[in-house]
Amino acid sequence: MKFDFLSKQQPQLSQEEILERQQAKAFQEGMSTTKDLISPSSFEIAFNYLKIGNTFSRTLFVYEYPRSLYSGWISPIINIDISLDLAIYIYPQDTQAMAKKLRAKSSQVESSITMEMEKGLARNPALEATYSDIEELRDKIVTGESKIFKQAMYITIYENSLEQLDECTKILENMLGTEMIFTKHASLQMEQGFNSTLPMGLDQLMVTRNMDTEAVSVSFPFVSSTLTSNEGILYGANKSNNSLIIFDRFKLQNYNSVVLATSGSGKSYATKLEVLRQLMFDADIIVIDPEKEFESLCQAVGGSYLNIHLNSQQIVNPFDLPQNLTDYDDQKDSLRSNIIILTGLLRIMMGALTDEESNILDKALVETYASKGITENPSTHHLTPPLMSDLKNILESIAGGENMALRLGKFTEGTFAGLFNDYTNISLNNRMVCFSVRDLEEDLRPIAMYSILNFIWNKVKSDKRKRILVVDEAWALMKYEDSAQFLYSIAKRGRKYFLGMTTIGQDIGDFLKSEFGKPLISNASMALLLKQHPSQIDLIQEVFDLTQSEKNYLLQCDVGEGLFVAGRDHAIIQIISSQKEDSLVTTNPNQLRAREES
Repeated sequence: MKFDFLSKQQPQLSQEEILERQQAKAFQEGMSTTKDLISPSSFEIAFNYLKIGNTFSRTLFVYEYPRSLYSGWISPIINIDISLDLAIYIYPQDTQAMAKKLRAKSSQVESSITMEMEKGLARNPALEATYSDIEELRDKIVTGESKIFKQAMYITIYENSLEQLDECTKILENMLGTEMIFTKHASLQMEQGFNSTLPMGLDQLMVTRNMDTEAVSVSFPFVSSTLTSNEGILYGANKSNNSLIIFDRFKLQNYNSVVLATSGSGKSYATKLEVLRQLMFDADIIVIDPEKEFESLCQAVGGSYLNIHLNSQQIVNPFDLPQNLTDYDDQKDSLRSNIIILTGLLRIMMGALTDEESNILDKALVETYASKGITENPSTHHLTPPLMSDLKNILESIAGGENMALRLGKFTEGTFAGLFNDYTNISLNNRMVCFSVRDLEEDLRPIAMYSILNFIWNKVKSDKRKRILVVDEAWALMKYEDSAQFLYSIAKRGRKYFLGMTTIGQDIGDFLKSEFGKPLISNASMALLLKQHPSQIDLIQEVFDLTQSEKNYLLQCDVGEGLFVAGRDHAIIQIISSQKEDSLVTTNPNQLRAREES
């Protein structure tokens, strides 16, 4: 039988059409496509690495996790100075099917425990922990608190040589190993591993591990807050995502800040940078400077730098009362409040007082003000206030006050008379005012700082405006209960008068020794934690609720790096400054010497 297949005849092309198609094809072959642009010049596949052009790469997969993980554990991997790609694949699982499997596994483990007990073997903590974990997970699944997922994690490292690739692989494996997270090379599957970490969502390795919702959530890689807003000043750069930390502390719940770091970590540098930038945003600055670190900055911005010492011409009278108060309650209580503050100051000056002496002192203070015509009536508060010598005279005239008058004598007639026994002759009218107490004796510093704080507090209450009070080396005040309480009172009430207080210290233990120390720190809505000493890091972690990763970072970070805390947001910060700012705020001896020579 013969079949004839008739095919459709193709139309005949003219010679010109054939030539045009050939030219179009030649043109297309000469064009560069996207594949041509992104593809490497060569691709070599070896046993445990790839060579992509001139770059070597290796893929690792995670096969074992610890019993528990903390939030942000993956942050050190993301921030490590190694070129790498990280891929995490998460596959939801059938909850009911997993519940049945867990039930079977629980029965199996329970049976193994029972058999070992019947054989008289010692208890097996590993089996008991496994049984406990399975039962806990079953409870969460049944109640809907958790779900089960399969998670795969792959890391592809890139380096310029095989030796560098081996070294970086070892660093990464050691870093993960310290957290009990173990990896293996994707040997003989390097191409599949490389493809799995490309941004195409193709998991060609499929090395997974069962995890519940909580375990999956703590592996979330984006753990850093941006802390960037349209208002505020620049504090530094966020090392986690290279964004800028621009923040306005006056938008927080309160305006207080605490700066904690070891000596030489950059805490004064960072504080002076903030002071300089806040001055540009209409904030007045008041500084209590124990080491003359703010002197050059204060002079550069045209501020008033007041050097308080035994022969100083600048005097603060602790008996001054606040003037021009607008709040009626403040007016009514101003005398009583100042007497309470004076009592705390006098305890530091004279030492411990008995209950009887405290009562006598309270009565003497009231009589001292009354001797100048000042009573609780606010209309009398503009009268000339008494001096320390007036109090001494009153104490001498009261039975039981002679001993206190004797102890007070050195502050009215003795060596220290010029410091505390005269009328106030300074003001806070300048945009920046610094009080230096470096040239005072060590025992006098807390007294002078307390007296200056009282003067500042009275001025703040009298004239509400945007202010920042910087208290450097605050440990000197935290040593005494009365001054610690006064400092905490300012921190707690400052917001009412538009005042933000920045407390600077080296040792958090100095704060926590006082019952007002922890409330003072926790009452600060903002904190800057730079490099910490190992002896203090556990306290820092507890007070600021840091993760293990943040704790480790604060132990090993460089100068000018640390943790920026604003409310519940944490960010790894690097302090940055311009060349002009650096010349104004630096405390580096070499830079200062070079500047003086030039």
